Amino acid sequence: MPEQRENQRASGRATVILTGGGTGGHVFPALAIAERLRQERPDIQLVYAGTKGRVEEKIVPPLGYRFVSIWISGLQRGAVVGNLLLPLKIMVSLIQSFLLMARWKPAVVAGTGGYVCGPVLFAASVLGIPTVLHESNSYPGVTTRLLAGRVSRLYLGFDDAKRWLPGVRSAATVGTPVRVFEKVSRSKGCEAFGLNQEKRVLLVLGGSQGAAAINEAILQNLESLERGHIQLIWQTGERHFPRVERALGTRRVGWVGPFITAMDRAYAAADLVVCRAGATTLAELAAAAKPAVLIPYPHAAGDHQTRNAESMVQAAAAVAIQERELGKFGSVVLDLMNDPDRRLAMSLAASRMAKPDAAGIIAKDILALAGSTV
Repeated sequence: MPEQRENQRASGRATVILTGGGTGGHVFPALAIAERLRQERPDIQLVYAGTKGRVEEKIVPPLGYRFVSIWISGLQRGAVVGNLLLPLKIMVSLIQSFLLMARWKPAVVAGTGGYVCGPVLFAASVLGIPTVLHESNSYPGVTTRLLAGRVSRLYLGFDDAKRWLPGVRSAATVGTPVRVFEKVSRSKGCEAFGLNQEKRVLLVLGGSQGAAAINEAILQNLESLERGHIQLIWQTGERHFPRVERALGTRRVGWVGPFITAMDRAYAAADLVVCRAGATTLAELAAAAKPAVLIPYPHAAGDHQTRNAESMVQAAAAVAIQERELGKFGSVVLDLMNDPDRRLAMSLAASRMAKPDAAGIIAKDILALAGSTV
């Protein structure tokens, strides 16, 4: 490693490995940090370690980052064969991670959560490579709880997360890194999805994988939404899309698809957002200053999505509905759509919660760590 770092010092070009996967909530903060690293150091070499077949493999390569896959997963409910393979996956993922370090000789390795972070950050820490870990949620994931004491820098999205990490001496609460969205007019946003800008728009998100409960709530309330002249931008999730498509038939309700890539335009077009309460989604709502109806995922670890949602509700930036209360979903959405003054007040409250510097703070610290080793 010392000789390899000497070569990097001579070339003046540092390599940073970013890792985070499984859901958009882990991937998008890593990409936000990557954007800031490129802005600060255009010559930096970025390598992304993720999991094959998950959302990161779809999102990362088109953005121009080199993607490397690691074979790992967590315990899966009902997946007997997959769980029996877990010890083998852990062993293989560690070997792959050590080989990854040997090949790319990173100056720093930075992770944003998900199982793939575990072996990659562990291998880097064993080899003495500076490591950075960001935890978005108020209840830290298993990777964070296992590695918080090993990494060089730990960053949190919520201060409340500290109480679940009693052995950690220092952690900086910076908020959650979010993508830099291009400033787009509402008319441009509507145009991108083929919508009538004179009509109101409801943006429906179930996270990168979709949410069956949210999709069903929309389907059950389609008639009242149509009577209210409300158009949809509806991200169903890949596996839920065929079911939604069949249920809609020839009905035209706006734009419906498995995944939205042009999120800047989706937020620009939206008058109201319906979504889960993952930390990354909430950070994006704040950055985009959008009012929201939050439906927390009830099976999230430590029920952290309910706690995340409470922070938005207490700030008057959102309304929360539990899944067991989805019978009132239609009336809540329609009331908000018919109350532009309340939506404006919620939008302003959301904007006050934004922490736009999170990605920049982490990126600058990564570069400082890289400068001390390269």
